[in-house]
Amino acid sequence: MPPAADPGLVDKLVVANRILYRQGIVDGFGHASVRHDASRGHFLLARNMAPGLVRAEDIVTFDLDGAALDAAGRRVYLERFIHGEVYRARPDVQAIVHSHSPSVIPFGVTGQALRPVFHMSGFLGEGTALFEIRNVAGDTDMLVSNGPLGVALAAALGSRSAVLMRGHGSTVVGASLEQAVYRAFYAEVNARLQIQAMGLGEVTYLNA
Repeated sequence: MPPAADPGLVDKLVVANRILYRQGIVDGFGHASVRHDASRGHFLLARNMAPGLVRAEDIVTFDLDGAALDAAGRRVYLERFIHGEVYRARPDVQAIVHSHSPSVIPFGVTGQALRPVFHMSGFLGEGTALFEIRNVAGDTDMLVSNGPLGVALAAALGSRSAVLMRGHGSTVVGASLEQAVYRAFYAEVNARLQIQAMGLGEVTYLNA
């Protein structure tokens, strides 16, 4: 068991959940995590609950295999393996947001790339990856509910900031909790603006 996490970090994770909910990035589903400040082999994630209701006492410590160390019998998210395997594969990542934000989803089910249309979403200029769970596990419930699926998603993400999940949602990462929340929010805003712009005519993107 690692040392207790900094209470300030726990509070920031609670605030991140509330921000994501109030901005419509998550609803009753979706989740945000942050790497443990005292142990790089662990991360903090709420128990299985609606993000808008998360409190400090709901935060659980996990190892990178997705094992909950202090859940005390509470249910945990099935898709905790997204977080553990991305942290394992990406030492630079300090926080992760998985969401089903509605404007992003169409880009995962069409051949249309999600590309930056305004300056707040410049991070999308590196391109977004696409995770096709069918290529790994055949027809499933679309959930990244075990370690091998988490490994496959992390491989699809590669060195990028975001991966689209066909028919499901997206996962974004950041070098801080603030950056991950920022990217999750502006990926959704950019997707909405890009759809609007494409309806008007030829789009001039930030990148060629």
